[in-house]
Amino acid sequence: MRAGDGGNGAVAFRREKYVPKGGPAGGDGGDGGSVVLVVDEGLSTLLDFRYRTEYRAPSGENGATKDMYGRGGDDLVLRVPPGTQVFEDATSRLLADLRTADQRFVIARGGHGGRGNIHFATSTDRAPRRSEPGRPGQERVIRLELRLLADVGLLGFPNVGKSSLITRISAARPKVADYPFTTLVPHLGVVRLSGERSLVVADVPGLIEGAHEGAGLGHRFLRHLERTHLLVHMLEVSAVPGRTPLRDYAILRRELRLHDEALAKRPELVVLNKIDMPESRKKLATLRRSFKKKGLRVLGVSTVTGEGLAELLELIWHSLHPARAEDPVPPPPRPATRPTTKRQV
Repeated sequence: MRAGDGGNGAVAFRREKYVPKGGPAGGDGGDGGSVVLVVDEGLSTLLDFRYRTEYRAPSGENGATKDMYGRGGDDLVLRVPPGTQVFEDATSRLLADLRTADQRFVIARGGHGGRGNIHFATSTDRAPRRSEPGRPGQERVIRLELRLLADVGLLGFPNVGKSSLITRISAARPKVADYPFTTLVPHLGVVRLSGERSLVVADVPGLIEGAHEGAGLGHRFLRHLERTHLLVHMLEVSAVPGRTPLRDYAILRRELRLHDEALAKRPELVVLNKIDMPESRKKLATLRRSFKKKGLRVLGVSTVTGEGLAELLELIWHSLHPARAEDPVPPPPRPATRPTTKRQV
């Protein structure tokens, strides 16, 4: 990101009939434009920045004769989706956390225009022949990361029914199929409850053992869970051979802890899916007792028949209130305001 340079101040003189010695008439250079990031709620990805990686704001114009100031460069406004984090590429230092609509952050500030010789006249030097050059604009190499903003994060192994659940409870339509890693990108769904209540649910692609090191679809999607207030573990009552719901839960907890210790301490719920299958109902009571020993309440649902979904949504809603009281996302750095620009003629 490169801001515009300030324009140079001008050296010029008046030639007036009734002014014997004339005088300085060189105007100031205009300020360079800044590069500004603005949150646009209509955007959901950073795809535009994938194909263009260099941005430069226009520079200010040079000052001119007859006390004319140069025109300032317009700011280059780049729109980003809510949830965008801005990092300094060299140090990975967080510069801004852009979450609310129309939130602005000046990522590279334009250079100030140089002063013309009208500012250097004195009683002993009525016709100064010096001016200031414009200052260069800031140049920064940054990294943009998008982390979804959602109240609830759904996580689990591939094909446990996360996409089917979000399809049943919201208008989101992720791909649903009977093979692993059907969901390749996170999906957001707005869930409407009675009494004008609503919440946002994020469907994160399936996780497997070693996800914190990049296995499967890896930690690229684990980080999206960092912005959620409540985690919902989706497990299958009848897991595939070699897996059990308890073991799957332990693996998911371990991946969360290895990715981010704070994430593992987030409030959570455990949901056992596919209870519509005959053999599953026999195992449900036993599994509930096993999870209860760990201090966890388990809710059985079926994304096929819809059984248990209404109870699940109410449980999520009531679990969110204490979770929202402690925001897991730190407040964003407060950007400095742009100094007042000079009046242009």
